[in-house]
Amino acid sequence: MLSSEEVMIDTVLDVSGTKSKASTAQTWPRPVARVWITMLLLITWLLYSARMAMPVCAVTMATQFSWSKTDSGVVMSGFFYGYCLTQVLGGYASDRIGGERVLLLSSTAWAFVTAVTPLLAHLSISPLVTMTTARFLMGLFQGVHYPSLASVCAQRVGEGERGFVMGVIGCGSHLGVLFVGGLGSVILELHSWEPVFTIVGLLSALWAFGVWQCLVTAPGVMAEKASNGGPKLHQQQSAAFWLNLCMKPAVLSMFFAHLCHAACSYTLISWLPTFFKETYPHAKGWVFNMVPWFVAMVSSLLGGSLSRYLIKNGYSVSVVRKLMQGCAMGLSSVFLLLCRNPSFGLTVAYVSAAVGLGTFNSSGVTVNVHDLAPSCAGALYGIMNTCAAFTGILLVYFSGYLVELTQSWDVVFSVLTLVNVAGLSVFLAFGDAQRLDLELE
Repeated sequence: MLSSEEVMIDTVLDVSGTKSKASTAQTWPRPVARVWITMLLLITWLLYSARMAMPVCAVTMATQFSWSKTDSGVVMSGFFYGYCLTQVLGGYASDRIGGERVLLLSSTAWAFVTAVTPLLAHLSISPLVTMTTARFLMGLFQGVHYPSLASVCAQRVGEGERGFVMGVIGCGSHLGVLFVGGLGSVILELHSWEPVFTIVGLLSALWAFGVWQCLVTAPGVMAEKASNGGPKLHQQQSAAFWLNLCMKPAVLSMFFAHLCHAACSYTLISWLPTFFKETYPHAKGWVFNMVPWFVAMVSSLLGGSLSRYLIKNGYSVSVVRKLMQGCAMGLSSVFLLLCRNPSFGLTVAYVSAAVGLGTFNSSGVTVNVHDLAPSCAGALYGIMNTCAAFTGILLVYFSGYLVELTQSWDVVFSVLTLVNVAGLSVFLAFGDAQRLDLELE
């Protein structure tokens, strides 16, 4: 795996070398870039391993603690209450002091929360309260991750390469779901749910320690951030600037598409293990916990590579962003609608296709924020992801309520399709990739 990562990173660095001097001055030196992109891939893997530990273990925990579907929805949606509180703060801090530092601090915090989750479950307080609190804290500390990545990518990567780089790093999220899905399934069959959290928490703490010792405190690695023009530009931005920027049709359509896609993705991540466990009770857990995310990992690279190829061959950035988003929200929804009680194999195939196509979002709306306002991409992404977190709270909880009320997962998939189509339609009509922050300065 590491050898292929190095090849992908070398590809990014080789193309980055063709950029203008002004742009190159803001990029990492080649050896530093190779290490950082690898480490960002790894921490995104661990981030999703920690985030997905609860959904993977939800059925076992619900049985042990006598939770209803609504109770499980409360616990899992608790993540988004914390997640929405730190998005803007994380992006703002990343634009000011560097996303690398913010990622280190936040990763240390959520690694600790993950490791102690089993201890919290066995306190004298109700497990429903302690687990909801743990999920809230997890969301609080993980909320800064993607705004920090947005800030780093906007300041360190050229326009034509952002989709590909985010696709590479985005592989980490699917690798994390794949890892905890496989590991969790095996551990749940052999033992109980507690070791899943402990193992992921310890691995995440090890990452934070390694980054602190080898990268952040290393001479010359972080000092370059002070010479970056991004923070200086950010200091000049006023309340009027932010109001004017956020009221632009291209920004509003990007916001709406992102919150729709993110809410659907959060819902699938939270409820798919339960859907498979209840619909196909005799199926092997490792199959449905691993196959869709393996497909997603491959398709994330495919989407990033396709985005880069199209832009290099003369297609406008705006057209490419909309094409990628059409696959992520439109085509993926078709496969969701096909999940109406076919055989187990077909359902896994349809879900894998839907989840895989959803990763094209990394080359669509996710990097559109870099196109529109690279000087404040972290803070803008934070605002956008805050809106998405609120939507995630509602949709994750509402999906659990619908299943309990109707005893049908078809209703949930239909609702997700409607949300996706609404977001995609607005983005196709009003989305753009022309830079806006300079004309508003």
